[in-house]
Amino acid sequence: MITYAKNGQDALKVIAEKKISVMFLDLNMPILDGYGVLTKLQEDNSKLRVIVVSGDIQTEAFKRVKELGALDFIKKPVSNDEIHRVIHEYGLDQELIEEDEPLESELDLFDAYREVTNVAMGQAASLLAKVLDAFVVMPIPNVNMIEISELQMAINSATDRDYTSAVCQGFIGGGLAGEAMLLFSDSSYDDMAKMMHFEGEMDDTAEIELLMDLTNILIGACIKGIADQFDIDLSVGHPIVLGRHMASKDVIKKGNSKWKSTLAIDLQIAIENKNINANLMLLFTEDSIPRFNQLITYVAA
Repeated sequence: MITYAKNGQDALKVIAEKKISVMFLDLNMPILDGYGVLTKLQEDNSKLRVIVVSGDIQTEAFKRVKELGALDFIKKPVSNDEIHRVIHEYGLDQELIEEDEPLESELDLFDAYREVTNVAMGQAASLLAKVLDAFVVMPIPNVNMIEISELQMAINSATDRDYTSAVCQGFIGGGLAGEAMLLFSDSSYDDMAKMMHFEGEMDDTAEIELLMDLTNILIGACIKGIADQFDIDLSVGHPIVLGRHMASKDVIKKGNSKWKSTLAIDLQIAIENKNINANLMLLFTEDSIPRFNQLITYVAA
């Protein structure tokens, strides 16, 4: 019998109530994440065999789940070959017998948006982790369809800091178009400069250079991650600094809103044990949504 759980807390309930022998576990979940589930199973001396399936491809993530007792780690997007490898390697053939009537579930587009973004952000986080030699806390994407007039409200909600710096970068290709916006907390400059080995005083030139480096890593890798999943080419424009040391409420005033509505995907970025906070917002034009949905349906098929 195949059973699904929406989050880690639900998964633990299922494990307690039903006879489960193998679990494929995501790491990035609300309420209780995969690390929390593995920790609980370890505390309970559970014999449940766990295969982690995650978009968080940081080396440290792999190390941590293995220490918490996971059998193996499969990177998203998942391939049939990799699933078959794990099944045969750990002798799960008899336990994972295909059901006569496979479970069917209707595609939830917002869940699909989160999944695609999560995989793309995993690639960006892995790159940033290597540059900083640190662990990047993977966010759960916050997805909303909003009017452009509501975008400032969304930025205020996403950022709980008083002052921020903002950079935007347009992207287009394969029927998709939009802008990516990096919002970086002013209080994060010092720690980020140290981790990126910036030398000298943190003056205007150094701040802009740091912002450009972060933009290239986070936006570049995230957009490439989306393009790779859809097998399309996405061209990225030159980054534009919207402003520095400004109140969050002023971000849009300094920008140039081109559309009436947008699919807004917000990713909160944090570095473990560091005073570094940023948000990466992906804003897709309303004309891109039908194509985005078509691509997602094709990938999910």
